[in-house]
Amino acid sequence: MKYRLALGSAVALGFARFAYGLVVPAMREQLGWSLADVGLQTTSNGVGYLVGAIVVATVVRKLGTARTFQFGMVISTLALAATAATSSQLLQLLLRATAGWAGALVFVAGTVVAARHEDRSALIVYFGGAGLGVALSGFVLPLLLDGNSGRWPVAWLLLATGSLIATVVSWSAVSAVPPTPDVKARLGRLWPVGFAYVLFGAGYIVYLTFLTAYLRAEHSTARQVAITWTLMGVAAMVAPPLWNRPLATWHNARPMAALLALQVVAALLPLISRTTVLVSAGIVGVTFLNVPASVAALVRRTVPQPEWTAVIGTLTVWFAAGQTVGPWPAGFLADQLGAGAALGWTAALCAAGAVVAASWTAGSRLSRGSSV
Repeated sequence: MKYRLALGSAVALGFARFAYGLVVPAMREQLGWSLADVGLQTTSNGVGYLVGAIVVATVVRKLGTARTFQFGMVISTLALAATAATSSQLLQLLLRATAGWAGALVFVAGTVVAARHEDRSALIVYFGGAGLGVALSGFVLPLLLDGNSGRWPVAWLLLATGSLIATVVSWSAVSAVPPTPDVKARLGRLWPVGFAYVLFGAGYIVYLTFLTAYLRAEHSTARQVAITWTLMGVAAMVAPPLWNRPLATWHNARPMAALLALQVVAALLPLISRTTVLVSAGIVGVTFLNVPASVAALVRRTVPQPEWTAVIGTLTVWFAAGQTVGPWPAGFLADQLGAGAALGWTAALCAAGAVVAASWTAGSRLSRGSSV
C-alpha cells in the first residue's frame, strides 16, 4: 500500500510542480517569457498550494481523507492536461494555481495516511515517491524538447498521462482510512519549525525552477540536463533509508537543520564550479523531499494523533507561503544578474532556515499530550 500511496507525491510534487522547471525553457522560448515571468508562474503555483493548504482541513472534514486524496489526484491530472491546450499566460497562471491547489490536497491527505500507517517507514517512502516523478520527467522531457521547443504541449500531455496512470494505481491505497476528527490546531512552540519551513519553501523551489535555465545558460546539452534531473530523482528515491534513523532518533529539529545545511552546500556548488552540478543535484535529491518528511516526523513525535491533520495542514500553509514568495524575486534577480543568482537566493534562504531549525531545542519540545 505504501508504494502505491507514494504515487500521490509523484504526481503532486514530481509531475505537477517540479517538472515545470524542465518544460519552462521551451515555453519561454516559444512564448517569449522573461525569467521574471517564469518565476511568476511558479509563484502562481505557490499561491494555489497556499490556498489548498488553508482549505484542506475543511475539505477533509467534508470528503474524508481518502476522498480528498483521490479528488486532488483527479484535479491534478486535469490541470496538467489543460496546460497543454493554451499559450495564454493568464490561463497558464490559473492552471499553475489549480495544480498547486490540488497538489496541496494530495500532499496533506497523503501525509496523514502515511503517518497513520503501521509501518513507520511509510512516511518517508511517501515523500520519496516524488523522486520517481522527478526521475521520469528528467529522463524523458529534456530529450523530447531538445531542439523542439514547440513540443512543450506534448510534454504536458505526457505528464498528464503519467498522472492518470498514477491516479488509477493509487486509488485503493487510501480506501481504508478512518475519518479525521474536527480539530483546530495552533503551532504554539512549533513556530520556529514553521518559520524554517517558510524559508525552505522559498528557497528549494527556486533551485528546481531555475536549475534548467542555469544549465542552459552554461551551454549544457539536453543530454546533460536529462542526466542531472534523472540523477536528482533517483537520489530522492534511494534517500529514504539514509534518513530513517536520523528522523527516528535525532532530537528536536536537528534532522531539518542538517537537511537545510546540505541544501545550502548544494546550491553553492554550481556557483563555485560548473563541474559540480551533478554533485549538487545529487545532494538536492537526497535532501529536499526529506525536509517535509522531517517536519511530519516531528509532528508525529510531539503532537497527539487527532491533531495531526490540522497541524500538518497549518505547517503546510507556512511552507506554501514560502513557495509563493520565493520564485518571483529570484526570477527578477536572475534577469538582472544571471541565472546563477537564483541559486544564491536558494543558498541564503536555506542557510537562514537551518539556523532557525537548529534553535528549536529540547527545552521547546512538546509533550505527547500537549496541544499546539
